[in-house]
Amino acid sequence: MGKPKMQDLDQLYQAVLERKENPKKGSYTDYLFTKGLDKILKKVGEESTEVVVASKNPKREELIYETADLFYHLMVLLVEQGVSYDEIKTELAKREGLMSKTKDRPEIKDL
Repeated sequence: MGKPKMQDLDQLYQAVLERKENPKKGSYTDYLFTKGLDKILKKVGEESTEVVVASKNPKREELIYETADLFYHLMVLLVEQGVSYDEIKTELAKREGLMSKTKDRPEIKDL
């Protein structure tokens, strides 16, 4: 039947965790875990920047592509740091419905 299609961030996290626990030599995920935290952080930074740049371009597909890359690298970072995706979801749930105090935040300047 083949490999199941990746449909959500839970599945992505589980796939990355599985690869950490059962490394597959030659895979990009294994490469990142072998290189360690600094390499993973560098990739998260690069992908974040690429999302910003893609957001300024007219091609929607670029933003979609770069966002998928960022999500992947964030999951690698979470697994490397021992943070579960469930912990992130719990934190998001705590914030649901809370009013943001925009008056206390610095203004975001145009890019």
